[in-house]
Amino acid sequence: MPPPSRRITLKELATRLDISTATVSNAFNRPDQLSTALRDRILREAKTLGYSGPDATARSLRTGRSRIVAVVLAESLTYSLNDAVASELLSGIAEVLDAHGRTLLLVSGRQHANRIPDSASMADGFIIYGLLPNRKMLADLPSRRPFVAIDYDLEGCPTVHVNNEQASYAIACHALAHLPQRPAVISLRLTKHPCNGRISAEQELLAASQTITHCRLQGFQRAFERYAIDPASVPMWNIEENTFAVCMPVIEEILDLPEGQRPTLLLCMSDRIALTALTLAEQRGLRVPDDLCITGFDGIAEGQYRAPRLTTVRQDSVAKGRLAASMILGKEPMTTTWLETELILGETCPPSA
Repeated sequence: MPPPSRRITLKELATRLDISTATVSNAFNRPDQLSTALRDRILREAKTLGYSGPDATARSLRTGRSRIVAVVLAESLTYSLNDAVASELLSGIAEVLDAHGRTLLLVSGRQHANRIPDSASMADGFIIYGLLPNRKMLADLPSRRPFVAIDYDLEGCPTVHVNNEQASYAIACHALAHLPQRPAVISLRLTKHPCNGRISAEQELLAASQTITHCRLQGFQRAFERYAIDPASVPMWNIEENTFAVCMPVIEEILDLPEGQRPTLLLCMSDRIALTALTLAEQRGLRVPDDLCITGFDGIAEGQYRAPRLTTVRQDSVAKGRLAASMILGKEPMTTTWLETELILGETCPPSA
């Protein structure tokens, strides 16, 4: 049957199926409320009649709700979708939104640093992921909508965190137990001003309230003190983007130092940094962990699929996303929550004595 020339209404579809308008609406907006058989029946008839679903604009004006949840990303969309940690987090968010008939809108803080897109202003709630390059964007978001932050402290806003400081302390202690060591730290966007290289004494660091990488640094430094190493004596390098291409020149600089100056332990603030170091070390004939010990942070699958397996901290990024989305939808209390991490003892550090 060809679709009618006039757009059929939700009420007309409900009358034809001899069901309520609320049931038809649920088939499009709250599929979890219906049996699979009933929803399939409604959608088949709607397709036959050329009905594409309730008018989103009209519904938003009528109810004051758009059923859209916006995720405001600190990075570009391309980077976020390709980054293993960010993509796992977005998967967790999407899983919850899908189950409750919500739409996910991604907004890049880098692409829209000056003004929030009009589409985002319609969102029913906002999940803020990571440190945004421009806080003006946050000020432009509708203040009466719920907010949840992930890996970032936002005043008056519940946050989903892992204990970065304690996790970094644990992995650094494991690595430093094998003395003697010449440790070095490779951080990720720790400096206030861009720096893709060694951090000088003049470089100002972002505060722990601004970036999780400072919390990780605090954990490393506490471990240094435990093993009688002056934190100020430990060299630090910074990476501006968590990709192989950006990591490579910094790590090459480290690995190409004269043997007596080259660190024997690299405490890396991400698995991507650590895996880049591992690849470049192998290319230079350095034996891991005999000549060089390496630790990471994140627990991405790639680090556990290759040999030697990466010693790292695993955080459950999917669970972070699920929890943040559940908070926004009112399924979990809107309160700051700390998720557990797991120390993975791989083969890039010797086993504990």
